[in-house]
Parts: sequence; C-alpha cells; structure tokens
Amino acid sequence: MPQLAPIQISVINASTVLSDDEIRPVVDALQHQVTNDFRPPWGIDAELTYVPSGNQPPGETWWLTVLDDSDQAGALGYHDLTSEGLPLGKVFAATDIKYGSHWSATASHELLEMLADPNINLTVFSQKADTTGTLYAYEVCDACEADNYGYKIGNVLVSDFVFPSWFEDFRPTGSTQFDQTRNIESPLQLLSGGYIGVFTVTGGSGWQQITAERKNTETLSRGNVGSRRERRRTPREQWVPSHAHREIFRRAELYRARMQAVVFRKKPAA
Repeated sequence: MPQLAPIQISVINASTVLSDDEIRPVVDALQHQVTNDFRPPWGIDAELTYVPSGNQPPGETWWLTVLDDSDQAGALGYHDLTSEGLPLGKVFAATDIKYGSHWSATASHELLEMLADPNINLTVFSQKADTTGTLYAYEVCDACEADNYGYKIGNVLVSDFVFPSWFEDFRPTGSTQFDQTRNIESPLQLLSGGYIGVFTVTGGSGWQQITAERKNTETLSRGNVGSRRERRRTPREQWVPSHAHREIFRRAELYRARMQAVVFRKKPAA
C-alpha cells in the first residue's frame, strides 16, 4: 500500500485529572503504534506533537484532545472540528478512570479511527440482494475495543485494531490476519465487548449498533458531545467548529473556578 505523507496531529492536555508527566509517555507509545503497527497495513502515518496544559497547538494540525468528560468538552468549547475545521478526536479520561477503563487505550482507539476515517463518512457496503444491503461504518477499533484485547507498548496499554482485510468478506479464514493481535478469525467478526455501526439501506431506521452477540442497539440519541458515533449520524452541515484556543483558555479558567467552588461547598464544616 502506498505511504501517504505523515499527518500532523496535536495531542492536547485539557484534562484536570491527568498531569503532563502522565500523558507524555502515552503520546510516545501512540507514536510508536502509529508508525510501527498501523502504518504497514493501512498506509497512513502521523507525527504527534504533545501540547502541555495551557499551551496552544500549532496551526493547521488535527487535534486529539484529552479531556475529563463530555460536559467539560462542551464547557470549554471543543466541538465537532478544530477551530480551523480540521479533524478532531476526544478522549474522556475522567470517565474512563471512573469506570475502570484505561484512558490510554481510549486515546489509541480515537487516534487510529481518526486516521482511518477522519471525516467520519466512510462505509463498506455489503449487498445481499438486488434491492437490499447493509452499510458498515469504517471504524477500525470498535470490533475489538475491549481493553483485554489491547496490547502494551512499554508500560502503556493501546487498543487492538482491525486491518483492511476485516472489511473484505472474500478473505479466507486461517491464512489472513484481520487485526493487530490476531484475535479475530474472520471478516466482520466482532469480539466480546465489540460492536460496529450498521445502516440498513432500505430499513429506514438510521444508524444502529450490532454487538458481538448480534443484537441491534438503537443509537437514535446523540452520544457524548462530539463523539464519532454522534457525528456519524449527524448531517455534516450541523457540525460545529471548536472555539479558538484563546477562548478555550478563558473558558477553562472559568470551568476550574466553578469546579473549585463546587468542591468547597461540599466540604464539611470544621
């Protein structure tokens, strides 16, 4: 597969629960994963630049932003695209920590899916009859997203991901590699805890999720603010650019002040 020029991505620390020292080694592991593991099968490479807390990312870069949760994303003004209208991924570290997930695997997941389908509009069409068929979302980590299928680069857990062969139902089982960790054995197979977005072209039900148990889960409600699932089912003309970083900085100061006031109010009286 021909190699494209590396995509420039700023990894931005906007979190209050992770320090710069905690995020930097994860960025190094993500760089290793993209260049050494993801680029060979996908032909896509990226150069990651870490942007410490309170700093501004370089212009004309895609963003991978580490946030606390979706409420913070909205409060600070991180929306569907960067302020320059470029691709944007979000990692909700506090939410992951709350539910016992590894935020580093989520960061890997978001980064790889942004590289494979930055405009969140690619699909694979599986036609079973003359007038019916199913569109599969071109998401490269959803099928194997559970943390227990991830792998470590150094001490950092990163997400497993599928190869292009996973979307190609003519590929033979047994002799084809379908994902990085070789847990998947056939095209379109979903591992336990995995899922994929599907759109039945004649069904009229819009985007749904199919889980590993092959159960449909309706996704009519919008997901986390600016999540890929949310954006895939939202018309492109309704996407909202993020604020410029000078405005995000101002909002971050107000947000932290509000959070500190809440904590102060909750403290028991001496």
